[in-house]
Amino acid sequence: MKYEHGYKRYIPKAKHYFQDKEKSKQLLKQAEIKANDKKGKLEEVWGKLQLLFEALRAWIQGEYKEIPKGSIVMILAAIIYFVTPIDIVPDFLVGLGLFDDAAVLGFVIRQVSEDLDRFKVWQESHGEEKPSVEEG
Repeated sequence: MKYEHGYKRYIPKAKHYFQDKEKSKQLLKQAEIKANDKKGKLEEVWGKLQLLFEALRAWIQGEYKEIPKGSIVMILAAIIYFVTPIDIVPDFLVGLGLFDDAAVLGFVIRQVSEDLDRFKVWQESHGEEKPSVEEG
């Protein structure tokens, strides 16, 4: 099984999160905590991962609505995969546990890169400070 497709089994769960923004907000908090804790191991995708988190946060808060539903569901599925400790390669396997997480996140970031680029332009044009999950 390719790491890049590991998130797909989380698509049905992601669709439920799509319908429940409060649940999505909690998921985003979990992902940010894990990402900050594992920052060194995620350095290859760190900048784009932060942009992905910011786009999801803006969508959750209703500030940014231009991102397609399919992209949000894909992002949510990848984040569910990321925060799940037991996936293709369990996180407790030293040296390997985050390899699959980074591969899945990198794959999804590439898939939604045009949406992220459009979000970044929107974000810059609105001169927004990066909102925290607690706001809104």
